Amino acid sequence: MATSALALDNISAFYGDSHVLHGVSFTLGEGRLLGLLGRNGAGKSTCMNVIVGLLRAREGDISVFGESVRRMSPELIASRGVALVPQGRRIFRSLTVRENLIVATRNGNGKKAAWTDETVFAMFPRLRERRSQLAAHLSGGEQQMLAIGRALMNNPRVLLMDEPSEGLAPQIVAEVMGTIRTLKASGLSILLVEQNPRLVFDIADDVVILNSGEIALAGSAKAINPNDARVAQYLGVF
Repeated sequence: MATSALALDNISAFYGDSHVLHGVSFTLGEGRLLGLLGRNGAGKSTCMNVIVGLLRAREGDISVFGESVRRMSPELIASRGVALVPQGRRIFRSLTVRENLIVATRNGNGKKAAWTDETVFAMFPRLRERRSQLAAHLSGGEQQMLAIGRALMNNPRVLLMDEPSEGLAPQIVAEVMGTIRTLKASGLSILLVEQNPRLVFDIADDVVILNSGEIALAGSAKAINPNDARVAQYLGVF
């Protein structure tokens, strides 16, 4: 049986009295990319927040490589190898590019770190050129590269990516998706939230579609027909 890098089991979550996730269960296999789709408000970002500990699930369990992390703090979850590229990038605008990377450094649980500022710069040469520049002065695409690089400095085993193509020009989107392909090929387990279904079906091994906080469809990307009427129903025009 394939190893589960990340598993959500019957997760229910609330914002105040608002019930946002209703018994959500899915599994991200080791070395696979799972695309999480749904309309605005479907619960995609809430899933991300629950996984990294920013929102406590009221019911259910979350495990990373078989270890339950549901009751852990965000810092402890990060130490278990989970890193988030957040929606909106949320870089430290008053720090330089290199400082943004250095503050996120984690040594990979005592192992030799695969990701350092130098390996990030090798993946994103434009960041090397701007390593001493304040992050606030980067373009949108460069800020997204920095957000990805900062997450990689955690030396994660599981990478969560929340809307990485948001607000980017098509050429930059293609570059970002190329980076995601490279990370996937390296064996990293990736959970990708995207508004653009075409991007997800083009790269994902597995797909989960949320609707009103519940799983509407789930399966391998090959098994789910993008032209299925149900996909259009849950995602809109595709």
